[in-house]
Amino acid sequence: MAYDRAKAKRNARLARSRRVGKKVRGAPERPRLSVFRSSKHIYAQLVDDTTGKTLAAASTRGKAFRTDQTWGGNVSAAKIVGRLIGEKAIAQGITTVVFDRNGFLYHGRVKALGEAAREAGLTF
Repeated sequence: MAYDRAKAKRNARLARSRRVGKKVRGAPERPRLSVFRSSKHIYAQLVDDTTGKTLAAASTRGKAFRTDQTWGGNVSAAKIVGRLIGEKAIAQGITTVVFDRNGFLYHGRVKALGEAAREAGLTF
């Protein structure tokens, strides 16, 4: 019973991701900020979809994160990752991005990451 509910929830997220992915595309001047979250970690990367290259990435599994905090599955960890990806983007001269939440609801950790990236200087 619980397995079916988890499977349905995952399938709904993937359906949202595919539906939104049809319209959300990253370009060299405005890359896509893709977010993925698991139960223990959160990942963010800037992707140029025209070439298929990742321009910058940050996650709770990186060395830069581990100096600030140890646990990666909470809102404060997502804020740190958002700040890190924002700083990396600004260092590369990227100021505007397209936010791709990957089917996740804009709430909790995903929202915290997005708002921290905005505070770091990104606009979307």
